[in-house]
Amino acid sequence: MEKRIYNEQTGISYTLQGDYYLPDLALPEQEDKTIGLWGQRHLKYIKQHRKVLYINLLTSGKLNGYLADLDKQAEDMFFRLVKQMAEREGVTEKLKADHQMEWIARMNNIRNRVTEIVNNDIIYN
Repeated sequence: MEKRIYNEQTGISYTLQGDYYLPDLALPEQEDKTIGLWGQRHLKYIKQHRKVLYINLLTSGKLNGYLADLDKQAEDMFFRLVKQMAEREGVTEKLKADHQMEWIARMNNIRNRVTEIVNNDIIYN
C-alpha cells in the first residue's frame, strides 16, 4: 500500500496511518498580531458563549486578525472615554498635584466605570 495518496476530485492528500488513510488537513496561515487584554477577554467569551463564531473564525484563519482589531477598538474606546470623563468631572493635573489620593480615587472610579462600558459594548456583545 502506498504511504501517501492524492484525490484529484477533492484536492486532498491522504497519509497512511496504520490501516487507514487520514486526510492531511491544516488550518490556513494566520497573521501574527499581538492580542491584548481586551482581545483575550473576548476570545474567552466567544469560546464559551458563541462557539459557532469562534469555529468559523478559527477555521477561516481570521481569528487572530479579528481579535487584534477588536482589541484595538476597545483600547481606543477605553482611553477616549477615560479622558472625556476625567475632563467632565474635573479630574485635572492640578488636582493630582494638590490632592494625590483624591485624584487616584477618582481616576480609579472613572477607569472602573469605563471598563464596564467597554465590556458591555464591545467585549461581551
